[in-house]
Amino acid sequence: MISDPRPAVSVVGIGADGWDGLPETSRAVLRAADVLVGGARQLALLPPAECAGERVPWPSPLRPAVPALLAQHAGRRLAVLASGDPMFYGIGRTLTEIAGADALRVLPHPSSVSYACARLGLPVEETEVVTLVGRPAAGLAAALHHGRRLLVLSAGADTPAEVAALLTERGFGPSGMQVLEQLGSERERRVDGTAETWRHPPGDPLNVVAVDCVRATGALRLGAVPGLPDEAYENDGQLTKRHVRAATLAALAPAPGELLWDVGGGSGSIAIEWMRTHRSCRAVSVERDAERARRIERNAESLGVPGLRVVTAAAPAALAGLPVPDAVFIGGGLTAPGLLDACWDALPEGGRLVANTVTLESEALLAERHRRHGGELVRLAVAHAVPVGGFTGWRQAMPVTQWSVTKSSAGERS
Repeated sequence: MISDPRPAVSVVGIGADGWDGLPETSRAVLRAADVLVGGARQLALLPPAECAGERVPWPSPLRPAVPALLAQHAGRRLAVLASGDPMFYGIGRTLTEIAGADALRVLPHPSSVSYACARLGLPVEETEVVTLVGRPAAGLAAALHHGRRLLVLSAGADTPAEVAALLTERGFGPSGMQVLEQLGSERERRVDGTAETWRHPPGDPLNVVAVDCVRATGALRLGAVPGLPDEAYENDGQLTKRHVRAATLAALAPAPGELLWDVGGGSGSIAIEWMRTHRSCRAVSVERDAERARRIERNAESLGVPGLRVVTAAAPAALAGLPVPDAVFIGGGLTAPGLLDACWDALPEGGRLVANTVTLESEALLAERHRRHGGELVRLAVAHAVPVGGFTGWRQAMPVTQWSVTKSSAGERS
């Protein structure tokens, strides 16, 4: 935290229209600055005759360099340039986390999202934004739902083609695309097309991609709640089936920002659907089999959560050093010595644990833990209607015993 009581850093948003598009308040800050920090493109927008401060381009990687840069220029009037609104996927967040909000004076400019919505007639509050800046394009897949309108923040000139390829691969080839370049400047341009027929060459690197999501006929429909179709997963049979998966996620009760340990990942379905509930949810999937671990990674990428961390090792040893979880799911290996204790001990007060099993041995273990710690012990039974000769009958799947519990400070029950 910077100790100077005055704002040590001014963060000035600037658009593609450059100096001409800045209000006088922002111009005055930039004129008075001893040091001007920003990307090469942003610094080039400032007229030397107006802004005489020392110009410092951002180093790469950026975030690790920020503390040293602030310390180096302590006591000088420092102005940091940001594209559009500094607090919307911008440098403002990084500076706030490092220097503290009281050390900053933020002067925002309209964001590219505001410009894009204005050009396309979209209500900002109803338009979902997905950024691919510094993130894999696979993350877009989780936001694809028929009839939705998305705005994708591009990482560069190649992003529109990457978006088109992903949409087509994920069954949204008929989706309309509008690429909006250099928003707010005299060089503003719009390119239209559909994902499956996108043949436009790379254009300006400063662009936003609008997507009208249209699911192709016959493409698998993926809902917004847990319980995706089993067909959505590549698997070798080690898969928590759809109806049990939905009940399991309900018991785990994910909330924004929380971390899940998925122990015995199998195909990764529990961790993946945990992360799909909210973009800030995180998960670690622990799977000892290397081929299954690679399969989990492929499923995570396909279903739009490439940030899923996969640990290829056997639990409980693999759990050492992992960040503290908000919830733990045990889908396999319950009888491994020390596993259940390690998971329980890792949970903080208020953390949740859910364990599923189909074997009598593991069921006995869960019954004993239920007696000791409380919680809820249920048996989940699912039957499917199947042909029986010329008629229809029920085929019962193996029943699943599930123990779910919230850890409290009350300790063990007597």
